[in-house]
Amino acid sequence: MQFLHTMVRVSDLDASLHFYCDLLGLKEVRRKENEKGRFTLVFLAAPEDEARSERLTAPELELTYNWDPEEYTGGRNFGHLAYRVDDIYALCQHLQDNGVTINRPPRDGHMAFVKSPDGISVELLQKGDALSPQEPWASMENSGSW
Repeated sequence: MQFLHTMVRVSDLDASLHFYCDLLGLKEVRRKENEKGRFTLVFLAAPEDEARSERLTAPELELTYNWDPEEYTGGRNFGHLAYRVDDIYALCQHLQDNGVTINRPPRDGHMAFVKSPDGISVELLQKGDALSPQEPWASMENSGSW
């Protein structure tokens, strides 16, 4: 058995690509437009998985955008996506500077949670050992749910 991808439905493809690519740092590896089915599939890979994604089409995140408007609720019911990151503090600062709420701050230097524009929880995990606690993260309260 091999993990291939996780699919999440998105309501605004541009906002989702901004979040996942520009802010989180994922790379678009391929895109499929299906005019008959009226949807677009965009496959993303983490930078360290990009070569493997090109070779195996895995592991990836599949964004499914249906051209006809639909309302998606219950993103929390999906669970979450998880990404290992080089510097959790730097990424959380970058996300916050770009208007993303840090729902569960990295108080422990190891784990944080944010949400995509469609309410999908994204867990960020520090690569290697946890970083030493730093402000403002160490004393920051949780915000909302994740």
